[in-house]
Amino acid sequence: MVSTHPTGVQHSGSQYLPQKYDTNANPSPNQELLPLTARVHNHDLLEIGGCDVTTLVEQFGSPLYILDEETLRSACQQYRDAFKQYYKGESQVLYASKAWNCLAVCAIAASVGLGIDVVSGGELYTALQAGVSPNKIYLHGNNKSREELILAIESGVTIVADNWHELRTLVEIAQPAQPIRIMLRLTPGIECHTHEYIRTGHLDSKFGFDPNDLDEVFTFVSQQPALDCVGVHAHIGSQIFERQPHQDLAAVMVQWLRDATKYGLNITELNVGGGLGIKYTESDDPPSIEEWVKAICEVIQEACAAENLPLPKLLSEPGRSLIATACVTAYTIGSSKVIPEIRTYVAIDGGMSDNPRPITYQSVYRAVVANKMSSPLTQTVTIAGKHCESGDILIKNALLPKTEPGDILVVMGTGAYNYSMASNYNRLPRPAAVVVTNGEANLILQRETYQDLIRQDRLPERLKSQELGVKS
Repeated sequence: MVSTHPTGVQHSGSQYLPQKYDTNANPSPNQELLPLTARVHNHDLLEIGGCDVTTLVEQFGSPLYILDEETLRSACQQYRDAFKQYYKGESQVLYASKAWNCLAVCAIAASVGLGIDVVSGGELYTALQAGVSPNKIYLHGNNKSREELILAIESGVTIVADNWHELRTLVEIAQPAQPIRIMLRLTPGIECHTHEYIRTGHLDSKFGFDPNDLDEVFTFVSQQPALDCVGVHAHIGSQIFERQPHQDLAAVMVQWLRDATKYGLNITELNVGGGLGIKYTESDDPPSIEEWVKAICEVIQEACAAENLPLPKLLSEPGRSLIATACVTAYTIGSSKVIPEIRTYVAIDGGMSDNPRPITYQSVYRAVVANKMSSPLTQTVTIAGKHCESGDILIKNALLPKTEPGDILVVMGTGAYNYSMASNYNRLPRPAAVVVTNGEANLILQRETYQDLIRQDRLPERLKSQELGVKS
């Protein structure tokens, strides 16, 4: 939430536009602040996917999630092609759909050849309804319900087993003639510099089997004909810029692969997780998608050669680095409040209900005014949400041009964990979302209405009286 811009001359919102590349270059979306198609047209208005952002707000309202299809496709293709280029064995990229799971996003990822990583029955159902092939869907989760496991088994997807309770439940519900395809999630004990709540690879984590239990886990699974264990999985966190932790992880996982053979387990798949970070601010410097993939592939291949092991099918499950930069959120500016010599608040028509990351993780964002892209950045303001919560601040110390009510504020990099973590706090309807490409905008999430907010409410008959008596 606390955001301090770098020192130096600040020009205008246009400085955040994607860099100009040579015709043969392939920009990595996670290294940009705005979607790849972002530009400013003649009337000083921000355009994404060939669509004027201010016109999109007029048509679909605000707040509005605007997803650039070209940026999402480009990121998917870069992951897919980099694995094909640098890995000599078979590979499969999975979209970690917890970042943003909806029909359209799943369909776009699948159309580029990606599988889908899901973490609940609802995400699984959505991926199936989007037309994703079950053999490219992997179900994660540290406390899958019996119903979720049954849905996964009936659908024919791979289950990533996380703990002993789950393994035993799977054995109980398995059908003798149909072994359940599983992977084992293990905790590698690797630390990385990221937020405490999104660090999942260290030993003190709710996810995965303890590596000290490896022998016992492999023994149990090898004795269960109902379980077809095809692979191992690990994930060390999210929004990671460091290369070394992922390289260390790859080496550790090949050792697990070697150990599994001692128990007669035919492990053919190895999932190294995801976690590559994106550029939320000017100072962020994540590796490119290609750089990250190349490093992983090299370590896996070297480790397998050293252990004289055949190359496994290599899986990866990026989420944020696929979808975050592809989306922006457009808001309409309303009231403002000037506190002399302290700060100026500028309020928008959304906030923590459509983007809970600042109040949850102290996440930092950048913003532009879509209808004043070339205006000089002359104000330092605090962008406040409209919720009845003092902590509902999207950006503190944001550099903007002089703003007025009705201006359209665009917050960048909101594709990951914004819609998927959105709520109805203060009973605000969740925003609409559109996907834009080649000047065309299509609704992919309809804006909720007040009627939607009470659809699941139930009012007992005894409370339906219009005038309730007050007992003395």
